[in-house]
Amino acid sequence: MSESVPVRCPACRREHLYASPSYPCACGAPVAPPLDPRGTPRALAHRVWEEQWVTVRCAACGRRGQWPAPELGCPCGTVLRLPVAAAPAAGGARPVFRPAPIRNAVDAVTAAARYLSGLGYRDIRRDERRLPAGIALAGRGLVAQVDPTARPARVRDVECLWLTAMADSSSCAYFSLAGYAEDARGRADVLLVPLFVLDLLGTPRPVNGPADRLDASGAP
Repeated sequence: MSESVPVRCPACRREHLYASPSYPCACGAPVAPPLDPRGTPRALAHRVWEEQWVTVRCAACGRRGQWPAPELGCPCGTVLRLPVAAAPAAGGARPVFRPAPIRNAVDAVTAAARYLSGLGYRDIRRDERRLPAGIALAGRGLVAQVDPTARPARVRDVECLWLTAMADSSSCAYFSLAGYAEDARGRADVLLVPLFVLDLLGTPRPVNGPADRLDASGAP
């Protein structure tokens, strides 16, 4: 059970005790978003889809999943969004990523796998599941898609990857040689799917906000 924290409504100044609800991970262990006792609750004026979810790592198996952001309804009618504590930074320095030229699909998959391993994801391997385009990779708490074709990734490709990751209670990342259609980028921003472009020298380059954050922080 998660720890209760005091929460003061900014509208009526009433104080409450709140504990995050827990949800079952795919491994069966309960997972609850960790509250930040130093943060300030925010009154919700309107809801934004991408802000309704938080990514939480299961302490039992290491999977990352998206769970409803913690909220509290005050009797005065105000709905409060509770701040979630940031995941602790991984210890140790990240190994230097050394790119190798991409000449074929195997090279693209190898570059993505080495990059993800450098971020701290463990047990990265080729996955046999079928995706609409490209090749699937899987690791502990992660599903990734590597698209080595000359066609920009479409919105359906991004959505299918996200659904696959959600079914596994995992995070995800997309790697493309040809980039992304404009609507695919927009959908990835809403679903918080990190998008990377692989250049021919073998370096993955973040092309949206979720990818920038993943590149900066590494695996949780």
